[in-house]
Amino acid sequence: MKQLVIATFNKHKLRELIPLCRRLGIKPLSLEAFPHVKPPREDGKTFEENAMKKARFIARETGLPSLADDSGICVDALGGAPGVDSARYAGSSRDDRANNLKLLGKLEGVPAAKRSAYYYCAIALATPQKPIGTVRGKVRGRILREFRGKGGFGYDVLFYYPPFSKTFAEISLRKKNQVSHRSRALKRAIKLLKKVAEESC
Repeated sequence: MKQLVIATFNKHKLRELIPLCRRLGIKPLSLEAFPHVKPPREDGKTFEENAMKKARFIARETGLPSLADDSGICVDALGGAPGVDSARYAGSSRDDRANNLKLLGKLEGVPAAKRSAYYYCAIALATPQKPIGTVRGKVRGRILREFRGKGGFGYDVLFYYPPFSKTFAEISLRKKNQVSHRSRALKRAIKLLKKVAEESC
């Protein structure tokens, strides 16, 4: 298929998305190949709105099909927060440690049985001419009371995944990509990617 632009400057997301795309036979390009292009402001009220806004903008700016994701963590005891504000939970600096510390503070005193949460990812695909569609992926776990692990990013040091008996920060990227919200969403995007490929023939 034609080259596909991954609409993010987040190096951690690129580390996850590029191998997943290649495994699906997709040739990904990062935004580093387009230094004049900057992603739009993420001001949508849902993950889906933010993902499609980025995908459409980058597709128009680069002239190539674009894939964008918006993701975050949703904690049941907090009514789904931080949600779309996950990256900016503790402020505009997007500091992972500050975000995690704020989350721990919000959950202080909440028992383990009520610390359930899920990672959510919306992936949108667009061509320069039109939006193609949006898919979603989710993985459930719970929030621990302390950091565990040195890998991953975002809330991985607190997100405990019961089937592995570890946090996402304690497992390899390869293993994370087998079950993560982002990998599940990307697998569901295969039909959308095939649609783009067929239209480009």
